[in-house]
Amino acid sequence: MMDLQRLFSISSAALFGHRPELASRKMSEKTLKIEARTSSIHGLGVYVVEPIRAGETIVEVVGERISSAESDRRYQEKQTEPGHTFMFYVDEDTVVDCGVNGNVSRFINHSCEPNCEAVDDDGRIFLEALRDIEVGEELVYDYRLTWESTDDPEDLKVYSCRCGSRSCRGTMLDVVPLSEAS
Repeated sequence: MMDLQRLFSISSAALFGHRPELASRKMSEKTLKIEARTSSIHGLGVYVVEPIRAGETIVEVVGERISSAESDRRYQEKQTEPGHTFMFYVDEDTVVDCGVNGNVSRFINHSCEPNCEAVDDDGRIFLEALRDIEVGEELVYDYRLTWESTDDPEDLKVYSCRCGSRSCRGTMLDVVPLSEAS
């Protein structure tokens, strides 16, 4: 059986780097330029209601901060829809369960052609625009879920991508397995 914690791990520090300029940034639901509604990609998505400029901080990913072990336990209990989780792994020890006290950020879908990216600031995760994003566009980022070359290919099929972009790689998983990543 594959290690679910590892599979869902999005190590923000390793992938996105430290951004000290975000440390004092306070995000308020009232100031957000986004809203959740039905998505053609999957379930709910997050859409822009006011233009967002490239480099702009869009939203902080929030929820209950829990241990990796607690995340595994919760995920095992919630096997209602395989591959669907609101867990965001900050590091080896810390997970944000966006399904508990989370905000609209938990509904941002995956795309192989993202318009925003996750940025780590000392354990706080923010989503930042990669380019100008117009009103009506759905916010998407590349989940790059980690996996091992020893994982059962049948188990990994649940992470197929539905983004429909021209450069779709067919999966929400990272391009290379964790064991081969540098």
